[in-house]
Amino acid sequence: MKKRQVVIRKETYHRSSSNQVVRTVRYGECQKNHAANIGGYAVDGCREFMAGGAEGTAAALSCAACGCHRNFHRREVDSEVVSDSSSPS
Repeated sequence: MKKRQVVIRKETYHRSSSNQVVRTVRYGECQKNHAANIGGYAVDGCREFMAGGAEGTAAALSCAACGCHRNFHRREVDSEVVSDSSSPS
């Protein structure tokens, strides 16, 4: 059985000299409408994006559970401001 990974990315942005913004990106349920070509609405029920390959490869952008591209999954971004501990108070 192949081991699956749930994609959670962390990005760090410097807002000023003393603060950083850490963003955690997580991809939730699939929102692709599989019945759009016949005028209906039907989703496949995939609850969470699981990468189909290692990070940095083309397979990492497709979901191993439903086969859809990562862009069809709901993107959840959590931002957190972190103070630099080396700056004087």
